[in-house]
Amino acid sequence: MQIRPRLEALIDDMLDGHILLDEALEEFEKLYIEKAYTRNKKRISHTAAALGIHRNTISKRVNSYRAEERKHQQNGARRRGNSKAH
Repeated sequence: MQIRPRLEALIDDMLDGHILLDEALEEFEKLYIEKAYTRNKKRISHTAAALGIHRNTISKRVNSYRAEERKHQQNGARRRGNSKAH
């Protein structure tokens, strides 16, 4: 599988959409880790080995993603609750 042409097409789309490098890198890393974590049946050690990074790194990132997701869910629930009151 040739990854470069696929990445080039994706990068073209992102540049057309005015996606900043920091945002692109952050989103890529998050999705890459989440996919590996799911493929490895949510086992931190197996995910770390598959990605070639320390298990503490995976653990911190996964916990960070979960906290971020909970925060977004809470904010969404608050907004829905506020709109009903008006």
